[in-house]
Amino acid sequence: MTRDRLLRRTVALAAAAGLALTAAACSSGSDTGNSGDSGKPAASASLDPNTKVTISIDCQPPTTKPAERKQWSEDVAAFNKLYPNVTINAKDASPCEEPASFTAQLKGKTQPDVFYTYFTDLDQVLDADQAEDISAYVNEQTVPALKDIDPSVMKTLTSEGKLYGLPTTNYKMGLLYNRKLFKQAGLDPEKPPTTWAEIREAAKKIAALGNGVNGYGDYSATNQGGWHFTAELYGLGGSMTTEDGKKAAFNTPEGKQVLQNLYDMRWTDNTMGATQSLKWPDLMTQMSTDKLGMYVGAPDDITYMVQTLKGNYEDYGMGPMPGGKGALLGGADYMFKKGSTPDQIKAGIAWVNFKWLTMGKGQFDYARTKADGLPVGLPQPFLFGGSTLDADNKAKAASATVPVQNYAPYLATSVPGKTEPANAQQIYKVLDGAVSAVLTDKNANVDKLLSDAESQVNQVLANLQ
Repeated sequence: MTRDRLLRRTVALAAAAGLALTAAACSSGSDTGNSGDSGKPAASASLDPNTKVTISIDCQPPTTKPAERKQWSEDVAAFNKLYPNVTINAKDASPCEEPASFTAQLKGKTQPDVFYTYFTDLDQVLDADQAEDISAYVNEQTVPALKDIDPSVMKTLTSEGKLYGLPTTNYKMGLLYNRKLFKQAGLDPEKPPTTWAEIREAAKKIAALGNGVNGYGDYSATNQGGWHFTAELYGLGGSMTTEDGKKAAFNTPEGKQVLQNLYDMRWTDNTMGATQSLKWPDLMTQMSTDKLGMYVGAPDDITYMVQTLKGNYEDYGMGPMPGGKGALLGGADYMFKKGSTPDQIKAGIAWVNFKWLTMGKGQFDYARTKADGLPVGLPQPFLFGGSTLDADNKAKAASATVPVQNYAPYLATSVPGKTEPANAQQIYKVLDGAVSAVLTDKNANVDKLLSDAESQVNQVLANLQ
């Protein structure tokens, strides 16, 4: 797991709840003033290569990441061949966003012209009135792959029908599993379970291997129990809060199923082991040492297990979120500072498109990534569908340094993404108690745990209104 993604989980911010994006087509009109007047399309949404403009952009890779830093410089040079009069003033950072300094920047209006945010940051940025509406500048001329970007990703950057950013990376939760243990247990590693009933049966076979091996694992501490409860609830089609975010919405048959699944695997099946109150990175540690068969997680967990815990890419697979009705998503993007000129916005969009959203360029130059010794083939970013996804999969496979077939079940299954609930961390803290209870108390009452959690979350939300 990257530090960036761990920081994302600690920020108690609302996810965007806007409408799906309808890209604004360019048309004739006056290109004057700032872009905040979304009712007036830009005279030309595309940047004129002859335009001289300077933009500041953050999240340049630090010098401690030499390969990524080199690639950034190469991409700026390649971009300047297309737009020779654009000057990019890059600002390095690791992590790309630190919550306290990000908040201070918004308050002081000191963020770069094109600034890095997480999907969960939109409400904070809009509350500070620090992002331009870029709807008039984004269409299939300025972002050719626009039609294939996952709509659930675009929704995180949209509010009241207005678009405020462009994505650079994302992840969707799914089922991570140990292929080595699957084979030892007589399971087909090419066909991971997709329902909780199938997970229970697979977990029994894996746990039967003995020697301290658990079939399934889950977090239940430091707000991560609530986070995983949310992910598992989404997979079953549930929601954590009402649409307006004012009331809890998880005391439902789907919410009960989440807790009952965990209770049954822990106490009836005995496939989760006696050690509980697990927190990051306990599940990854167990899986990398071949002591855990399955858990719900994100693709970059695989990178952590290999690069930090010294596991092997060949040993890990990924399938879709159990239930298949939804998957908790997260990721990062760039927004555009309030007060930016139309040319600065156009230049920023052109750069983000070149670096982050164009097949064969920037982050999708897989041959270069391979040559630079970085991994190629992991199922992230998972931005696209349609013909762009097909092209991405083909290009990735051609330069793969990891076994891409291990993630085929995850990539082949379309599961709608859903962002974290508003005030996520406070909600997660409450649900930690319910998840922990079913994993540590054989006499736990699922109905009462849900009811109590519902009351507590309603109080939390009421206090925030």
